[in-house]
Amino acid sequence: MELTEMPVANASLLDEATAAAEAVQMSYNVHNGKRLKYFASKTIFPQTLGVMKTKCHAIGIDLVIGCVKDFDWSQVNEFSGMMVQNPDNFGTLRDHTELGVKVKESKMVFTIIADILANTIFKTPGAMGADIACGSAQRMGIPFGYGGPHPGYFASTDKLKRKLPGRIIGISKDVHGNQAFRMSLQTREQHIRRDKATSNICTAQALLANMAAFYMQWHGPTGLKKIALKTRFMSQIFMEELGKIGVVFATDKNNYFDTVAIKVKES
Repeated sequence: MELTEMPVANASLLDEATAAAEAVQMSYNVHNGKRLKYFASKTIFPQTLGVMKTKCHAIGIDLVIGCVKDFDWSQVNEFSGMMVQNPDNFGTLRDHTELGVKVKESKMVFTIIADILANTIFKTPGAMGADIACGSAQRMGIPFGYGGPHPGYFASTDKLKRKLPGRIIGISKDVHGNQAFRMSLQTREQHIRRDKATSNICTAQALLANMAAFYMQWHGPTGLKKIALKTRFMSQIFMEELGKIGVVFATDKNNYFDTVAIKVKES
């Protein structure tokens, strides 16, 4: 919640791609299935778009992938939501505040897939007016592990909390005033039957979510900001040194965090 500046966040989801797919379905549900189209920026990670395509095909949502600046605002009543990524597939960071205002005015649900570490030093999804923020918590102390598994995070505005997928940790008080943490809004608990035992499918990535939580607790806000600044500085050195030998970048050299995309044909 602090890292996204959003009022509600769940305990965890499977990964970034499935969290994004859940955001699409949640946007569709907000409009009660009456808006059958969903717009996604073409600069979202390709593996995320792949999972979103599969989800949309199964539900019957018409997923439109394109350039945000070319979006046809005259057709907004057909779209349940819009999704962008920050930083995007080319490593470029953008301030989507103005876009967020336009999306809100059209009554679409605005989702930003945000780098959770970059949120410590750059403008957060909440500050940009996002209705949903999601992404991967891998960089909070989780090893790469040959591509996974990594926990996904998911946060939203308060008015959307009843449609939120997964679990939320809430606080209860007993008759003596003692506080206790409890799980609430278990909206999509999944179970399978193997032989005679009922076993839970670990879609919540509970272990990895706890590992990420301990990492954030250990470093604290100041420590996480220092890590983010060092990360940004290392990518700056990388770009400056490559620039000296004539390398051309697809990444905006004034707005980036840790990802650098090179224009190979122009280098």
